[in-house]
Amino acid sequence: MTDPSGGNGRVLRVAGPLVEAEGLGGTAMNDLVALGETELPGEIVAIRDSVITVQAYEYTGGLAPGMPARALGRPLTAALGPGLLGGIFDGLLRPLPAAGTWLAPRSVEEDSPAPRTWEFTPVAVRGDRVAPGDAVGECREAGPVPVRIMAPPGCTGRIDYIAEGGPYAEDAVVARVGGTEVRMTTRWPVRRPRPVRERLGTVRPLHTGQRVIDLLFPVALGSTVAVPGGFGTGKTVLLQQIAKWCDADVIVYVGCGERGNEMADVIAEFTALTDPRTGGRLADRTVIVANTSNMPMMAREASIHTGVTVAEYFRDMGLDVVVIADSTSRWAEALREFASRTGALPAEEGYPAGLASAIAAFYERAGAVTTLGGRQGSVTVIGAVSPPGGDMAEPVTAHTQRFVRCLWTLDRDLAYARHYPAVSWAESFSRDAETLGAHRAAADDPDWTVRRARVADLLAEADRLADLVDLLGITALPDGERVSVLGGRLVREGVLQQSALSARDAYSGPEKTAALAEAVPAVVARCRELAAAGVPASRLEEVDFSPLLRAREEAEPHDRTTVEGLRDAMLARLGELT
Repeated sequence: MTDPSGGNGRVLRVAGPLVEAEGLGGTAMNDLVALGETELPGEIVAIRDSVITVQAYEYTGGLAPGMPARALGRPLTAALGPGLLGGIFDGLLRPLPAAGTWLAPRSVEEDSPAPRTWEFTPVAVRGDRVAPGDAVGECREAGPVPVRIMAPPGCTGRIDYIAEGGPYAEDAVVARVGGTEVRMTTRWPVRRPRPVRERLGTVRPLHTGQRVIDLLFPVALGSTVAVPGGFGTGKTVLLQQIAKWCDADVIVYVGCGERGNEMADVIAEFTALTDPRTGGRLADRTVIVANTSNMPMMAREASIHTGVTVAEYFRDMGLDVVVIADSTSRWAEALREFASRTGALPAEEGYPAGLASAIAAFYERAGAVTTLGGRQGSVTVIGAVSPPGGDMAEPVTAHTQRFVRCLWTLDRDLAYARHYPAVSWAESFSRDAETLGAHRAAADDPDWTVRRARVADLLAEADRLADLVDLLGITALPDGERVSVLGGRLVREGVLQQSALSARDAYSGPEKTAALAEAVPAVVARCRELAAAGVPASRLEEVDFSPLLRAREEAEPHDRTTVEGLRDAMLARLGELT
């Protein structure tokens, strides 16, 4: 910390977003500084004697030596309260809807374009004793998720004052607990995880509605996922599908360094899409943090932490939240640029030596917990990784694989073959699969593990024979192995493929997924029986399997009966070969 005797300082040097200033007393690492007449926000990243180094969150054009610099005495914080759901924000959680086509630099304390009020309903009375995390009231917004106004961490005692029901401003004091004011909106440092009572070891599945994930590589609530894939492999579409269809209560979508047109598409789709759970707008339970590739580097770096902080806020209300970060590679590139400007020694491919620690700290904020208020909630983090040239050995991808529970690797060959989602069954994994299988067996689906194993075995056997087919041709294989190759094709086309544009198959419920995962192996097993009975494999390969492959498009998301009917029709057709 610098000498606290100083006051406002002045700018010494400006080099792009890197600014040096002096004369600022009482400052510490990561504190905010307002730069110039327009008070551009920046964060202290180094202190040396009386000179501090600041990384600006905004474009520094027009900032010159000698201009004023003012320490704000606090780190970067996020304003957490009503108005987040359905909102679109920049990396510092400042509302974007009122901004123009091109964003003008704004001060760090610029929040809403106009004061807003929210309807407050008390759920406690004067004299009640509350602890940290206990709700004192609620705000009901347009969407299905009520926002609880909770006693902040460290706030314990009896309620001295509670506001009556009615409209209140965002920063209004609605309660007083043991002399501590409880406001509608609270602020929290984005780089500091919000406290919890305990982390939970229980496992519950997150249903994504995507068969290849829910069947082969499932993810638990509170777990972590990485989605690496090269350009054109469908990362953004897959993440959008998960955001639309997963059964989380709240979605926090962080567009970190992505192209502006992609973010515009995301915003337009979320605004127009109907929430399948409530019938309202999906946007009403979504928070979008948009930090596109042309926005300043430090704001890009902060956007990831901002998104997780918002997710933890809703988790503390007892909700299940999914954070989708697209993409963590752009965030890591911001860390590399930041380290280069500050003179840090580069490590592999120019990334800072602390890259692995930064990635680990980000994913460690996920988890299923018991909150301070005694409720159960979770934060599930799904991060896209964009390796340059599809190189899965590059540092960001390699380090990320060490810290996540699930890996959904997107395969370029599958994408170019128009197989979507292009999740590679050979290069992906789920460390949650075993525990989730036990959970499903104890709940309502004891056959889930068996179905998953059958489908995985068919794919593995077909992959084992693929090189032989390329080298020798399919006719050189014995009939049994030719049926295995046929079985792999039927699984790929009849179970794993799923169109995001299909009205019936964009989302697949557990019933439909289970029916398809049973139908295709049943047909393959019948083909094996016929081959063993002497039916030539060439005749089996000539069979029209369209009734089976058509099942995923003809069945509704939760329709099991249609799939079983088409399976029976396919088995009957095979029976005619004997």
